[in-house]
Amino acid sequence: MKILVIALSGIGDALMFTPALKILKQELPNSEIDVLVMFGGAKDIFKNNLNVNRLIHFNFLNEGAIRSLKFVLSLRKKYDVTINVYPSNRKEYNLISFLIGAKRRVAVEYLRMNKKNFGWLNNITIKENDSLHNVQTNIGMIEKLLDKKIPEEPKLELFLTQEDLNYAKSFLQENKISENDFIIGIHPGCATLKNHIKRRWEPEKFSQLSNELIKKYSAKILIFGGPDESKLKEEVKRNIQSDRVISIETNTLSQSSAIMKRCNLFITNDSALMHIASSLSLPVVAIIGPTNVNYIHPWKTKYKIASLNLECAPCFFYSPKPLTCKRDDVKFKCINELTVENVLTIVSSMIEEINLFK
Repeated sequence: MKILVIALSGIGDALMFTPALKILKQELPNSEIDVLVMFGGAKDIFKNNLNVNRLIHFNFLNEGAIRSLKFVLSLRKKYDVTINVYPSNRKEYNLISFLIGAKRRVAVEYLRMNKKNFGWLNNITIKENDSLHNVQTNIGMIEKLLDKKIPEEPKLELFLTQEDLNYAKSFLQENKISENDFIIGIHPGCATLKNHIKRRWEPEKFSQLSNELIKKYSAKILIFGGPDESKLKEEVKRNIQSDRVISIETNTLSQSSAIMKRCNLFITNDSALMHIASSLSLPVVAIIGPTNVNYIHPWKTKYKIASLNLECAPCFFYSPKPLTCKRDDVKFKCINELTVENVLTIVSSMIEEINLFK
């Protein structure tokens, strides 16, 4: 059986499909599983995955309509099954799956705007459930395809090479980070598409939090983020009143992930790096505003959620529409009025609960 996994959304979504991918390969060991990605970060997630036969990278956003159509048609009738990873509820993704022409097209039937986004083009579907984690929904699609209940829910899988691990070892040595240092990683960024930049806790609050953690725990702070977040990282670093802070600049996501392995704790917005931290089994404090926590909470690792738990939250559920806030008093109050004291309390309770600081 030839299967194409269509993973055209972001890094976190790609990583949250890896447990389903593992199950798919275990259940169909003789199948050939290819993965189609659009973003470079998603390519990094799958490039060393042992369950992938072939990784196909095509940037639809840069190539334009004509070249994109030609590329999609070049895949036509080459696959028995296509699977749209969850969430990918855009009409373009459903149309791509349909044009590839697999007899079995697996996807989620979304609760919001499903018909408008051509969900009816798929013929093996499960109903979206807002109480489930993305990992569980992805596994549900595999269960529907196989007509079999899967008892296990695996961890997220991120495969780092020895080269990545050697890079991290050299980095730690060069920056005089010892085994005895208490290392806290932070990620002040997140995705920006569809107004999701509004999910970000303010950078000055990350700086203030870091100052408090350095004072209280003599922590060293590592600031992580993607290549488009360099200015953001420098802004956070500039306002940390200590030399115990390093802004991480690497060539690849895998190199950053290898350095992340050294962190004793990771503090992050709702972001792809939150899921990478989960895949590395790091304790995580996730700062969550409008997002449905059921979908995206750190998977199979120790975690705490820093949130105001407002009556209007969550207000973001999966939909192609941009993120908006309907409050009349303070827009995105859920994130904008979450204080440094709020988050510090959660972080301190995590540190004490699992005896991180010794």
